[in-house]
Amino acid sequence: MRILLTNDDGLTAPGIVALHGAIADLGSDLLTVAPLTVQSATGHGLTVHTPLMLTRMEIPPRLGSRGFEGVALDGRPADCVKVAVSNIWPEAFGAGSRPDVVISGMNAGANAGINTVYSGTVAAALEAAFMGIPSVAVSLHLGRGKPDFALAARHARRAIDAVLKIGFPSPHACVSINIPVTELGMPEGQTSRYPLRVCPVNAHGLNDRFEKRTSPGGEEYYWAAGSGLDFKTTDEGSDVQWLFKRCITITPLRYDLTKKSVLGYWKDGVGEGVSEV
Repeated sequence: MRILLTNDDGLTAPGIVALHGAIADLGSDLLTVAPLTVQSATGHGLTVHTPLMLTRMEIPPRLGSRGFEGVALDGRPADCVKVAVSNIWPEAFGAGSRPDVVISGMNAGANAGINTVYSGTVAAALEAAFMGIPSVAVSLHLGRGKPDFALAARHARRAIDAVLKIGFPSPHACVSINIPVTELGMPEGQTSRYPLRVCPVNAHGLNDRFEKRTSPGGEEYYWAAGSGLDFKTTDEGSDVQWLFKRCITITPLRYDLTKKSVLGYWKDGVGEGVSEV
């Protein structure tokens, strides 16, 4: 299996280093292309007016990884997938070749509920799916303690293995995996075996909170002060509910935003005949 690994926290972030170590034996080829700087919550943005500078970096062994050479691209997560698939991968493995799967993560912070829309981690995975390469986005729910990225990556590997064993239903498939809080020092019984749960996204808004502050120069500004998982409502059986119950959530996603159930409504109402202006 040929794997492209990316993320939105940057090439040197602990999540991607730990995940690299966890999946290193999963495929015959493993290429890592990730943003040069942190791109959290950048969504599906692209770089079009500035050059995408490339830096090859040696990542030292840590967090279960033996160390590896990666490519840092000065752009967004979706940029990384686009450039990697169109240029960097075929340059490394031969013209016309492509990865079999793209894995994005492991993000420092859950991407459950509406956060899937904001997430650069998920955007990278959806970009791959759009290009016809099945993909997996992996995120870790953070608590108040220090995350155990190495252990979380092993949980992620178990979930990835389950997904790969079943097989993707199409080349355009994408799944989002969220790992419950996994912290250094947690009792072994709390993290030893998180159950897997396939579930939908919690489709409710966040309780947004902003602190109004004043700069030293007298200008007023706002600072985001809300919690990323503080939703107005949490649906029974949704990814948010299962994540708080310490389950690994697996949610199939799609990039097609068309609401097909109401196409007929709009066709009937608008009409599709020729009209004069």
